[in-house]
Amino acid sequence: MATKTRVIIVDDSQLMREMIAQIVNAQPDMTVAATAQDPYDAREKIKALLPDVVLLDIEMPRMDGLTFLEKIMRLHPMPVVMVSTLTVAGGEATLRALGLGAVDFVTKPAMHKNHGVMDDFAADIAAKVRIAAAAAPQIASRSWVGAAAAAPRVPVTLGVAARNAVIAIGASTGGIEAITTVLQGLPESVPPVLIVQHLPQPFTRLFAGRLNDLCALKVKEASQGDILHPGHVYIAPGNQHLKLGRGVSGWVTLIDDGPLLNGHRPSADHLFDSVAQQAGRHAVGVILSGMGADGALGLLHMKQAGAMTIGQDAASCVVYGMPRAAFEMGAVNRQAPLDAVAREIVACLQSLENLIAGRMRRV
Repeated sequence: MATKTRVIIVDDSQLMREMIAQIVNAQPDMTVAATAQDPYDAREKIKALLPDVVLLDIEMPRMDGLTFLEKIMRLHPMPVVMVSTLTVAGGEATLRALGLGAVDFVTKPAMHKNHGVMDDFAADIAAKVRIAAAAAPQIASRSWVGAAAAAPRVPVTLGVAARNAVIAIGASTGGIEAITTVLQGLPESVPPVLIVQHLPQPFTRLFAGRLNDLCALKVKEASQGDILHPGHVYIAPGNQHLKLGRGVSGWVTLIDDGPLLNGHRPSADHLFDSVAQQAGRHAVGVILSGMGADGALGLLHMKQAGAMTIGQDAASCVVYGMPRAAFEMGAVNRQAPLDAVAREIVACLQSLENLIAGRMRRV
């Protein structure tokens, strides 16, 4: 018989502890090792039981979940899934938790919600525990812990042709830190960057704001009809698809709330397909850490349209799911560790610049 994933639940609400325990114990591949009402109670149980996954509430008395998470990741890194509220304050805390090393998060449902919402909550917990159990524990990100200096940028000046290209990035679990690392390494002359990170509202808006503080590039949550500019980054809004379109003045963003694709909205496949159709070889596609296969087929379409494509390697991924699916499909031109992805993007842009310059000389 396969060993079950052992989970410790930390939450100050007895009702929430019981509810989550019932959900976990109902799964055939996981079991509740213990519950704890606060981090002090949890600390001793974690030391004694060494669980596979910790489900950790953010808002608790005596010691908040963020402070406890930072201690866990500093002393004994392990897979942690945060339990958050779907509010601005909860969103800010959750993003900080992901930067501190939490694998993922689930949002608490309002207790008056219908059975459908509670069923979704149960399915989300089960899925996130399975992802966490298979994920590589991460140490805290210096960028998200405080006002740390940005990562060194690639020292290069890109020409007009490269600045008029488009970069498209897709990510999911582990993508918060991965995207931050990539953007901090890019030069300010980089062409416009479109990003799909699997997050709901208000997290995407908060994520864009935090990235804008951490990066030299200008970062915003995308809105309908944004005119794309070099040195700017556009994050797909939560629960809406982001596509590349053409306007009178050049590239623009297109936003829609069409059906979920691969179970996601926004979907990386949706973005990559539009870039393949609109930009062709004048684009670079990047697929980063994430569970599942969203983005793999779209990245292949980008490659087939002449774009250069990059995949994050297995060793540096929190979850080597999306990049693996793309690599095995033959959609990836270059595979690189996270700290080299920015350099690979710039190398692709320089190749594009040289190719276009060569064609102009032959004319």
